[in-house]
This record gives sequence, C-alpha cells and structure tokens, in this order.
Amino acid sequence: MNKVIISLVLVVICTTSYSFSKPKSAPESRFPINSREVYVPVGGTGHLISLMDLSRISVKDFEKLSGKKMTFADKVKFKVGQRELRKKINEDGTFNSKQIENYLNASQKKGILMNISWAGLALGLFLNIIGVLIAYLITSKEGDHSMIKWAWIGAIISAIIWGAVLI
Repeated sequence: MNKVIISLVLVVICTTSYSFSKPKSAPESRFPINSREVYVPVGGTGHLISLMDLSRISVKDFEKLSGKKMTFADKVKFKVGQRELRKKINEDGTFNSKQIENYLNASQKKGILMNISWAGLALGLFLNIIGVLIAYLITSKEGDHSMIKWAWIGAIISAIIWGAVLI
C-alpha cells in the first residue's frame, strides 16, 4: 500500500513540475504587423474590413457595410472607438501600441490552455466513454475536433482517478 501511495505522489510531483516548465517561445516576427493586413468581420453579412479602413470609414458607410441602422449612442461609441484605433495606428499602417501586436501574436501562438475544450473535458471526466460518444455526436463533421480530443483526455483522467480509488 505504501508503494502505491509513494508512486502516486511521485507521479503527481513529476506532472506538476512538467506543467510548470516554461515553453519555448515562438520566434518574433522581424516585420511589424500592418493594419492593412488585419481583417475583422463586420456585422452578420460576412464582409471583412481591414483595421486601417475601419479607423477611417464614415458611420454611414459602416451602416451600409454591416446592414444595420445605428442609434445615436452606437454612433458615438463607434466614433470614440475609431479615434482610439486611429491613435494606435501609425501613418505607414503599423501599430504603435504593443498591446495590439501582442494580442494579434497571441492569437497565432497556440498554447495548451488556449485550446482546451472545457465542454469536452467535462463530458469525458463526468460521463467517461458515454461522454466521448456524446462529443462525437455533438461535433460537426467539418468542424474542429478539439471537443472529441478533450473528451478522450477527460475519459482517460477519469479512468486513472477511478483506478486509483478502487485500488
């Protein structure tokens, strides 16, 4: 019994020390991100607009592009947001704020905590194999399969926990 407890403690210590290790960072880009190359969706129409164009577009043109009529409060918020965006973009289109570059770079870096499907993990942990089957049914055929992957991980963790409890 003592050997089992000691081995479980060693496994916990090893996995904890592994999870605290610092991952290698991705190489920094030599070229700054240009606001003319970053596109965001506008409204539910599927149109894309660059951040440079968004910082300079008129309210009427934005209403036409998004397909929605804006209230006075929405127009004021839009103008204030445009002014803030314009302050963070240089004349050549690069960003002068590191916050925006860090945000855009963080979306490109894929860390393990950013990709967790919490629903899949919960299905696997609490429902085990049945949760994995539910994840297969929920996930669309052409969609990403992170929910299925995390359901399997949750099921494996659940099996390990139940195995440790029953032994």
